[in-house]
Order: sequence, then structure tokens, then C-alpha cells
Amino acid sequence: MRSLSFRLIFLAAIFIVITGLNSITSANQKIVYHISDPAIEHIRFFWKDDNNKPLLSLANLKSWAEKKHGTLIMAMNGGMYQQDHSPLGLYIENGNTIHRLNESSGYGNFYLKPNGVFYITKDRKGFVCKTDAFKLNQQIEFATQSGPMLLVDGKIHPEFRMGSKNLNIRNGVGILPDGKVLFAISTEPINLFDFASYFLDMGCKDALYLDGSVSRIYMPSKNQMDLEGDFGVMIGITTK
Repeated sequence: MRSLSFRLIFLAAIFIVITGLNSITSANQKIVYHISDPAIEHIRFFWKDDNNKPLLSLANLKSWAEKKHGTLIMAMNGGMYQQDHSPLGLYIENGNTIHRLNESSGYGNFYLKPNGVFYITKDRKGFVCKTDAFKLNQQIEFATQSGPMLLVDGKIHPEFRMGSKNLNIRNGVGILPDGKVLFAISTEPINLFDFASYFLDMGCKDALYLDGSVSRIYMPSKNQMDLEGDFGVMIGITTK
């Protein structure tokens, strides 16, 4: 009897492991990504053009950015925004704080605590941290606040559930152990647990959800040529 019980427990454990691996494998097959070395590639955040009007689409971003910063390698929406396309949370561009940190509570993914901040320093290093751990300083060149955090110190957000039916196209950003920045977007609807698992599987300890449903990416190197969108802040990687 004891032997039978042990076998059942052993088989159940194997089933759970295989199910988990299949979930991660399935998630990986739905993800398009770009790994950027911020010391080599130029990661910038964009919101408005020279006429102080929101750029809105990836097409407008490409046209505007390539006049100033060289070829656009990759671009995606870069955080949640309000009806007037202004940032919902912190936004820093070229060292200037345009919108202050949002530490309030509310409804929706942005407010699913912990939420967080993705930022680039003037010495061209990328970071993701929880909102309550963020410290404003003069070395920050770009920053965008969004939420929820996908990973915090190597752990999946506690509110995410394996097998959730809350499926959406989603994009996010994580920091790899070598300091490189991982940008990713799902090509098919995916739940938050599986999306976070992807970043964990890739080796990230900290990762941030940028948005869902509306998310788009432009990345010619992987035949991703989407130039549409109706966004607030966008993230672009250029050659100079």
C-alpha cells in the first residue's frame, strides 16, 4: 500500500513538472524578442515630436527618430497612458522629469502592486525595479513607469496564476544577468503567468509588464514590420 502511494505521488510530481515545462515551451514559441546591449545600442524613450504633439504610432516614431538618431533597430510601446496619451506614471526623457512617479492605488494592471519602473542611466545601463524601490537621481536619462512587475528578484508576481484564462497580446522588458536588456512581445494571446515565466526562463531576475492588447513591435531583423499603434510613451533603439 505504501509502495502504491509513493508511486502515485511520484507520477503526480512528474506530471506537474512536465506540465510546467510544456507551459514554458509553449510560451517561448509565442514570443518575439530583442536583446539589447545598452552600451552599444542606443535605447531611448519617445513621447512627443518637436511640435509638442504625441508621436502616437510606430510609423511616426520611425520617421521622426531616424532624422535625429539613425536607423531604428526596434521599437515598441513603452508603458501605460491616459486618454490624452500622457503617461500614467513616471516619465523621464533626456534627464527631464516630465511626469511624476505614481504611487496611488486603483483598478487595472498598472495598479496591480508591485508595479515598477524601467530606466536607463546616463552611463547607458538598464534597470527594472519596484516603484517603492525607485530613487530619483541625476544619473537617470530615461524612465517609464508601468505595471505590474512580472518578476521581482527572480520570483513571479504573487497575483499571477498558472492556467489563467486572462489572455492578451502582451509586451514587457527584463534585465539579464549580464546587464543586457530583454524586450519581448507575444505573437499570440498569453496570460501573465506564462509571460512572466518566459522572462524567468531567459534568466531575468526583474522584469516589468509594459502593456497588453494594444501592444505592437517594429523589428525588421525578425521580420516584424508593424508600424501602427496609438500610444503614449514608446521605446526605440537606434544606431546612434
